[in-house]
Amino acid sequence: MMYKLLLVEDEADVREGLAWEIDWASHGFQVVDTAENGREAAELFERQIPDVVVTDIQMPFMDGLELAAWIKERYRSTKIIILTGYDEFEYAQKAIKLHIDEYVLKPFSSQELVEVLLKVRRQMDEEQAEKENVHVLKEHYRKSIPVLKGLFLSQLVTRSMADEEIREKCGSYGVELTGRSFMASVLRVDYVHQDEGAVKNHSEAAFSLKYSEDRYLQLFAVLNVAEEIVSRHGGFSVFIHAEDCVLLTASPDPDAELAAQQTLAVLDEIRLSASKFLKLTLTAGAGTVCAKPGEIHQSYRKAMQALDYRLILGNDRVIWIADIETERTDPLNFDELQEKSFIRCLKVGTPDELDALLDGFFNGIQAGQLSVQECQVYLMEILACVMKVAKEFGVEPDHLFGEGAYPFAEIYKYNHIGDVRRWIGGICRKLMGFIVQGRQTGYNLLVESAKAYIQRHFRDSDLSISTVCSHLHISTGYFSSIFKKETKTTFVNYLMHIRMEAAKEMLRSSDMKAFEIAEAVGFSDPNYFSFCFRKQFGLSPREYRNGNGGVEIR
Repeated sequence: MMYKLLLVEDEADVREGLAWEIDWASHGFQVVDTAENGREAAELFERQIPDVVVTDIQMPFMDGLELAAWIKERYRSTKIIILTGYDEFEYAQKAIKLHIDEYVLKPFSSQELVEVLLKVRRQMDEEQAEKENVHVLKEHYRKSIPVLKGLFLSQLVTRSMADEEIREKCGSYGVELTGRSFMASVLRVDYVHQDEGAVKNHSEAAFSLKYSEDRYLQLFAVLNVAEEIVSRHGGFSVFIHAEDCVLLTASPDPDAELAAQQTLAVLDEIRLSASKFLKLTLTAGAGTVCAKPGEIHQSYRKAMQALDYRLILGNDRVIWIADIETERTDPLNFDELQEKSFIRCLKVGTPDELDALLDGFFNGIQAGQLSVQECQVYLMEILACVMKVAKEFGVEPDHLFGEGAYPFAEIYKYNHIGDVRRWIGGICRKLMGFIVQGRQTGYNLLVESAKAYIQRHFRDSDLSISTVCSHLHISTGYFSSIFKKETKTTFVNYLMHIRMEAAKEMLRSSDMKAFEIAEAVGFSDPNYFSFCFRKQFGLSPREYRNGNGGVEIR
């Protein structure tokens, strides 16, 4: 493995000698850059993120220990090797506190530095090997299994999953979900609404789970009861999701009616046991029976709908959706997963992705046994998503649907579902175009606002990317990527350019001294201003002024 290295040394001959005398690659290092002082090194560090920094201890603007402190505060894993002729105890103490990895005393030979580098490399190799250690990963995975199992079960009841993915995760997390009939049910603890004073006067109120305000304590108590009961029956598993207990049925029997009756019996047993041992009343909602585990989320949705009938039928009972609703064999629903996929596509997708998504939606309409009313509701849900995204991006409905048009009424103008598909597709592509155009305009406005702010405040020595982002109310990471994309340079380089151009103008047209100009363009250190000016233009401020017709200051 090749490690990236940054070499920092203010003496040019030493710096260049080290860069050329040592065969860095043969020792596993790549010198990604060199710097002649700590401040320049800090700027280069942000761009390269090296694994190792070799730095002199005594440098202008920012010495080696200050640079080391700056690095360790931000990148703890970076290894630091100090080059110094100062071996006094005072410096040794500082180096220890800063967790300096190695130091080399001047004068030193190339071989001495190589030996230290190899020592540091061995340490980094060992750290890398430890990260990749299979036993460590296996132990971490083992400890994570309960969390991953819970996440998987929650996903199983809330979204569509491929059968292969379900089988793989069941095997990994020890979930038994093999069978020919599947079903989801929801157990919810009934809320107790009782006069507070009466509860306080109750002799067991302080110790009663029934009157506890801790819903999760009640939920875990129900889970324990449910787990004990399902352990006596095959084909059931129970877990907590949101604020409910969920019971999954995986019956080997292909008879849907039989699988449902077995589930209803287990639910009733859990309900009665909770009442007897926990003094809690439960209401259970039982969903539909499905033939594949990948359809369990549909059964769960129906179980939640069954639970809603508590308001009509009362609580402390088992409610099966099939008893109160006529179930169609192939229901069509514009569910949460479809809505999220559609909204994401409208915001950042491609025309091909949009067509594939809409084809899936409309193929379902054509294949399903829908009434006219159900079809209209489905289409309105799709249109509602379009209008929600349009509102988010400030796109007026008239720009999408035409002046004075009422989108939901437009559906009734078409005689065939294929015509509606083409109409909605055109509206979606138009919206995606508005979003792309608006996003680009927003980027331009953002960058122009930043430039204007920099122009007004570049004289402030405390001006930073954080200051600008605070003014614009955006994150530094988001701003940096947009600024570089739009201006083809970084914020630091742009700010330096503005300050240097202002300095040039002052040198040409005023009699201000160099240190006064430094302060006027945002430099708190005149020496660093001179250094940056020379680096930018190849001349000192005085040389530039004398060579460009400026007022010479003696």
